[in-house]
Amino acid sequence: MHKLIRYKNLLFIIAIQLLMAKAIIMPTLAKFQIDTFTPLWMLLCVILATVLIAAGGYVINDYFDLKIDRLNRPDRVLIGTIIEKPTAMRLYQVLTGLGVLIGLVVAVMLRNMTLGLIFVVVPGMLWFYSASYKRQFIIGNLIIALSAALVPLLPVIVESTLLSQNYGDLIQETPVIRTLYMWIAGFAAFAFIWTLIREIIKDMQDEYGDREMECRTIPIVCGTTWTKWIVSALIVLSVAALGWLIITYFHLPNDGSITIRYFLFGIVAPSICLLVLLWSKNCQALQHAATLAKFIMVFGVLYSLVYYYLLAKAYGLVFLGLFQVL
Repeated sequence: MHKLIRYKNLLFIIAIQLLMAKAIIMPTLAKFQIDTFTPLWMLLCVILATVLIAAGGYVINDYFDLKIDRLNRPDRVLIGTIIEKPTAMRLYQVLTGLGVLIGLVVAVMLRNMTLGLIFVVVPGMLWFYSASYKRQFIIGNLIIALSAALVPLLPVIVESTLLSQNYGDLIQETPVIRTLYMWIAGFAAFAFIWTLIREIIKDMQDEYGDREMECRTIPIVCGTTWTKWIVSALIVLSVAALGWLIITYFHLPNDGSITIRYFLFGIVAPSICLLVLLWSKNCQALQHAATLAKFIMVFGVLYSLVYYYLLAKAYGLVFLGLFQVL
């Protein structure tokens, strides 16, 4: 069961949202001498709703991908072997239904239509992705990348809503909300581009089964060589754009060269290794490339701890309670 819902990915989602709330939002507000308005129970509800919807998405993806998985990964097929198809469908309905319900309850309490739409639209996108869009040219990749980008955005949507409700128009005249969104949007954009890169690499891995099922993924439509050039271009452009943003906009007090070194060793060096793997003739290279792409995404998210450290050091905010989840 834990393999069906991809528990490692769910733990990563939990970590992302906790880090956004505790390592980005909390110290940023403290810098402006403002306490966070998001109660712990509400943050946990948002995380739970996100995790339940994501778990449901994994289940329904395996449900619709049964024939493809039997061709690409026959040893990993769970639905139809260990778990019956009707049971998998009921599990999807329970997970997604609970996730949507919890998300809508939070949205109604906040009176935030945008948040409510996210918790309704994303499950719909994941259903249509699994049923149809995954097999269409680039649409499925973009849906998964967009879903990944929304994960870090949810805590700041909740926090900014509460800030506006408590301070009214006054908060809009300050750089508080703008600063929050600038940093969180950076993590969201990073999650988007690297999820897109990893999804295309996975499509190259699954080309055999996808071709047999008449899918129109990028490797099938464009060919493997052109797909590698597309992925290579995305990697180079994303690394170059991130470097430009770091040099131009993302300046932190007492940074020195910490961010630059983190960028060089945590993003640039692994990206170079990824490019080498991508063009390798080794039959296992694509599997290692997909794993490395996930590692780069994790390392990018963990920069939030550097952000927390630098702000805590600059403004005397050490022991703000980063790890006080309960």
